[in-house]
Amino acid sequence: MAKKLLLLGDEAIAKGAIDSGLSAIYAYPGTPSTEIAEYIDNSSEAKEKNIKCYWSANEKTAVEGAIGMSYAGKRAMACMKHVGLNVAADPFINAAVTRINGGLIIVAADDPSMHSSQNEQDSRFYGKFAFVPILEPSNQQEAYDMVEYGFNLSEKYLIPVLMRIPTRLAHSRSGVEIKSYQTPQNNLKLPDDLKQFVLLPSIARRKYKELLAIQDDLLKESENSCFNKYIDNKDKSKGIIATGIAYNYLMENYDGDVPHPVLKISQYPIPANLIKRLYNECNEIYVFEEGYPLVEELLNGIIGVSKPIKGRLNGFVPRYGELNPTLIANALGIPTRTYYQVPECIVPRPPVLCKGCPHFDTFLALNEALKDYSKGRVFSDIGCYTLGALPPLEAINSCVDMGAAVTMAKGAADAGLIPSVGVIGDSTFTHSGITGLLDCVTYKSNVNIIILDNMTTAMTGGQPSLGLNKLADICKGIGVEENHIRIIKPLPKNHNENVRIIKEELEYNGVSVIISQRECIVTLNKKMREKHKKQESV
Repeated sequence: MAKKLLLLGDEAIAKGAIDSGLSAIYAYPGTPSTEIAEYIDNSSEAKEKNIKCYWSANEKTAVEGAIGMSYAGKRAMACMKHVGLNVAADPFINAAVTRINGGLIIVAADDPSMHSSQNEQDSRFYGKFAFVPILEPSNQQEAYDMVEYGFNLSEKYLIPVLMRIPTRLAHSRSGVEIKSYQTPQNNLKLPDDLKQFVLLPSIARRKYKELLAIQDDLLKESENSCFNKYIDNKDKSKGIIATGIAYNYLMENYDGDVPHPVLKISQYPIPANLIKRLYNECNEIYVFEEGYPLVEELLNGIIGVSKPIKGRLNGFVPRYGELNPTLIANALGIPTRTYYQVPECIVPRPPVLCKGCPHFDTFLALNEALKDYSKGRVFSDIGCYTLGALPPLEAINSCVDMGAAVTMAKGAADAGLIPSVGVIGDSTFTHSGITGLLDCVTYKSNVNIIILDNMTTAMTGGQPSLGLNKLADICKGIGVEENHIRIIKPLPKNHNENVRIIKEELEYNGVSVIISQRECIVTLNKKMREKHKKQESV
């Protein structure tokens, strides 16, 4: 009897990688991708197999580490959320040109409806841009099965593979049947051509032609993929294209018995011949896809549209937000269940900083230090501390991307906004704040940078911070004057002293860094509970 496990979509990918000869995974934590690396990091099976698991400084270094592992002939995976793929775009796109040696899968977890993100971007466009195959599972079982398939496909064509998974699949559980065999890890083997990864223009031009030359083969793989299928049915009044998790939503509405022809797409490039068949057989086409209307936009180039096409582009399905079974039911004219409405007396609870969070005390001190200046001077970015924008603190004025706190503060100071303050977390600082601070030091910018050092990557669950016990030395090494690297401890009893220090640095004409250092209350409580358990067991 086959073994089954109850797994999140993220965990299914992780387990699939362990079972498929993975040698290393590199990741930067970001919802909804974090649990992939966490599963491997906590797996005794992965440790027995000596599978390396690293939390990287950022997504770019993660992909580059995975490319290096692939260079050595081993199977590697890099994981991130969708906006992390922006950070990793340079190595990701160039890896398609260099090609690979050992199998390489890049996992991007998209976040439609922006549950914990700045945008809704669809990572499939990156895959199309890079000319690489894309795998988009429709359920947890496919998420598991696609990993070995993806590694095999990667090694067959010597090309990286992008796997795209949305929030609802990443963070929902289902029974997953585990294969009965384990694929051994690859042996160490360098590329046959030691100039393969050297993208000098003369080599890059040749490699790019090679990439273009395999596109027809990748299309044939999609046409014949077990993850893409044409399901014929009698009622040809409409034909339905459903990609990834949208296929699950469609099946849910019909209890698996759809009366119309359905084309399920979970592997890209999109299977043109199957598209043409559906178009030729049906009166109109409905397109359901989670995210942007990628398939819908490509239809015109494949079939030259003259029949009605209904999807996100024409507003038949809402352009904004997640897809769900109800939206598909409404589009198809299927009666939906009536649910109880939430009473008006129930007010939504906005997110807040944890009780006892060190950021709260830092923002209180910062607000008081700035009370004699006009508002709108504090730049920030991604982390728990972004909640400082909300009442009662209302302490920050920006959140654009990782590291922007430092460089936006520099730009505002360059424009004449003095003082100009950048507030950044410790993990975000090592992710992409260091380079911005180097800009500030080089041009002697009049900025005040506050690093909120809670000694962990708190927002995504407490992964290690690569700047732990190094932040002051990093700032000094970059060139910040040592007497303007100040360390404060954000506690109520230290409030007046912290206000004084911040005021002093606000008056300084140059680059100053204040490191506000106190451990995250959540990770501290966790450590104390674990310590108490150990003491009880002794």
